[in-house]
Amino acid sequence: MKEINVRDINENVVKLIANDWALLTAKDGEGCNPMTVSWGGIGELWGKDTATIYVRESRYTKGLIDNETHFSLCFLKEENKDALKFCGSKSGRDYDKVKETGLTPVYDENAPYFEESKIVLICRKMACQLLDENSFIDGDIMEKWYSDHDMHYIYFAEIEKVLLSE
Repeated sequence: MKEINVRDINENVVKLIANDWALLTAKDGEGCNPMTVSWGGIGELWGKDTATIYVRESRYTKGLIDNETHFSLCFLKEENKDALKFCGSKSGRDYDKVKETGLTPVYDENAPYFEESKIVLICRKMACQLLDENSFIDGDIMEKWYSDHDMHYIYFAEIEKVLLSE
């Protein structure tokens, strides 16, 4: 993989997140745990290139992210869609997702990522905020997305490194 500037990504980042999905990956002891995400954003905040991700309180990965300074967002190649489906439907509490999917972890000095990625963002957490019931101006959001009250936390992270497969 080669390192590039985030502004040199030629892909549509909305499509990457919403349609192609990403693996949000954090350290888990000596290993790592990936979680599929399809909500998020890439842009600028506080004078930095940033990624914004949303993680529900109930997710195993939330505790891992909270314990680390960095995480990665891995956009996998199309042939790995089944791995994304598995990591989005199973919990790291119950499965070793790396073993189950056959993905190949690479341990960057700050956050693990996967060899099967076409694009990797290594991100440093800057802020975290609970999205609570009082956050919504559109009242339909709470009923549609949070009827179980399993709320999201929003993580704001600086994109420190971007890797592109060659």
